[in-house]
Amino acid sequence: MGPATVFQPCSHLVFPSQSGISISGGLNSVRFCSKSWVSSTVSAKKYPFVSNLKSRQRRMGSGSRKFSVIRASSSDAAEPAAPFAPLQLESPVGQFLSQILASHPHLVPAAAEQQLEQLQTDRDAEKQKEEPSASGTDLVLYRRIAEVKANERRKALEEILYALIVQKFIDVNVSLVPTITPSLSDPSGRVDRWPAEDEKLERLHSPEAYEMIQNHLALILGNRLGDSTSVAQISKLRVGQVYAASVMYGYFLKRVDQRFQLEKTMKILPRGVVDEEISVQKAFQEETGTRGTGNEDLLKSGQSHPEVSWASPPGGSGTGIKTSRLRNYVMSLDGDTLQRYATIRSQEAVAIVENHTEALFGRPEIVITPEGTVDSSTDELIKISFGGLRRLVLEAVTFGSFLWDVESYVDSRYHFVTN
Repeated sequence: MGPATVFQPCSHLVFPSQSGISISGGLNSVRFCSKSWVSSTVSAKKYPFVSNLKSRQRRMGSGSRKFSVIRASSSDAAEPAAPFAPLQLESPVGQFLSQILASHPHLVPAAAEQQLEQLQTDRDAEKQKEEPSASGTDLVLYRRIAEVKANERRKALEEILYALIVQKFIDVNVSLVPTITPSLSDPSGRVDRWPAEDEKLERLHSPEAYEMIQNHLALILGNRLGDSTSVAQISKLRVGQVYAASVMYGYFLKRVDQRFQLEKTMKILPRGVVDEEISVQKAFQEETGTRGTGNEDLLKSGQSHPEVSWASPPGGSGTGIKTSRLRNYVMSLDGDTLQRYATIRSQEAVAIVENHTEALFGRPEIVITPEGTVDSSTDELIKISFGGLRRLVLEAVTFGSFLWDVESYVDSRYHFVTN
């Protein structure tokens, strides 16, 4: 495929059909609802895990949000450090953590915990204050001050969460993709000049979760999954929506995989999933001639024969989707449980997805025609290789996985998750 080709696959990133939940994350199949990255990636009827958050539409002021990076800053530094994340932290707490990220990233968890203790102290002190008995102007002023302080704490909390996510990427020696802009030094105008770190990102997930990630990639890239060099022109808006959807998919996947691994360890997996696990091991032993040799550890390490560990789902193999053990486990969950697991739990986490995606791709400008369709005539096209797309999706899924980990960690020290 030449560089002038416009790539517009039509694909859907789908949870098991019996669950009734799906993510429309394909580059040509996204429902547009607003100028928010999260709500422009999903619709309320199809995607209940963000429908309760659509009304929020958090914006930090008017006009376009500038592309920005976290930079170290100090009074005696002549030049800022190289950017290592696309989003600039703005609050005093965020700027403090930015400096630590730049100089001593391994100290970020300890610094974040200290800041969380201070937030808890401030919140407790605020609760102990008695609302003035007087009415009128004094009461309005008191409530307004309390609201401003609460917003400041929420902003600080969001940036603590973000700094911890960035620290996890630094800890595994993976650099986040910078702001998506054409390189001035590249005459072809390609945007994907970042390092290819697919193998590092793949190793961060369990074998079962990575099976589902591969399905996710196959649904987005189709028959271009193994093509890393061809360059295509793609709508920047749609790539951004796929990125946001993949972050949310990674959040869901880590959450359900955590439960799967626990039940697997405790040997309480549903009967159907256990039966498949046994059949996979039996088929693998027959395929490799390892019956009775004690080589079951090979299965545990995720190195089983691909044609044995995955079975083609109903509907044929043309879709590139393969059934995995974790996918079958997800299908065994009841609808209410699955919907709960597919729900981003906190407003702060949704804000992080929106702000991080906006820092990467800019604010989405979505125009709806009088007929109710999306006007794509103003879409900005970017040149990107399929290898670059794969890297973006892998990073987004990992970002969502880290978001779940960090949200859970912070909530154990400063309770803010409400559902």
